Amino acid sequence: MSLSSRLRALAADPDFRSGARDMASPSLGLAAWGLVTGVTMVKSGLSIPLACGMSLLVFAGSAQLTALPLIASGAPLWVLLATAFCVNLRFVIFSAQWRNYWAHLPRWRRLLSGYVAADLNFVYFVKRYPDATPQPGQQRYFWGGVAVNWPTWQVCSFTGILLADRIPTHWGIGFAGVLALLGLSYALLTERMLWWVAVTAGAVSIATYALPLKLNILCAIFAAGAVGWWLDARRARA
Repeated sequence: MSLSSRLRALAADPDFRSGARDMASPSLGLAAWGLVTGVTMVKSGLSIPLACGMSLLVFAGSAQLTALPLIASGAPLWVLLATAFCVNLRFVIFSAQWRNYWAHLPRWRRLLSGYVAADLNFVYFVKRYPDATPQPGQQRYFWGGVAVNWPTWQVCSFTGILLADRIPTHWGIGFAGVLALLGLSYALLTERMLWWVAVTAGAVSIATYALPLKLNILCAIFAAGAVGWWLDARRARA
């Protein structure tokens, strides 16, 4: 079977179509966030080639937006790396869960899947397959979501990069990106413990906002992690 025939068969697969359909609903928020990230990269001083490379290689909007002001301010490399690591620490947790579904796959497929897997891919996948065991159709469903999520982000990010100088700041696109990110975060708050963690992170971030080099973000992450650990340990003892 030729490659084109395989792609047509995949596009007609019901699991693939379900994954694409589920991811289509939040795609407008993803588009706004990708556009904001692209504009911000250029307005922070990155050249167009560097911004395009960062969009393709990093593929993590929150880490990109967190790192940009640190790069612009000349922050030490350890602060930059530590901040990006902490912001993306959730993906370590996600990967531990993905392992239950993907452990049987070849390494190169696991690495590729890990690169394109974003927050909402995880949310919708676990919602559809709550039993953490390999099942038929899982990979097709996952790649259906990726077929919408990854191109939406990259196209909008590249659009923001190329049109950054033509998009006035008074349009308030940054606020649209914040709303998009809040919408994505809300989808992850599925139990009371997570709400306490989110409230802690927000409160500490505001209380330590005056710290230099965006260190308030690190403080918020560590405080929220501590609260989550304490609540989880308390629930385990109950």
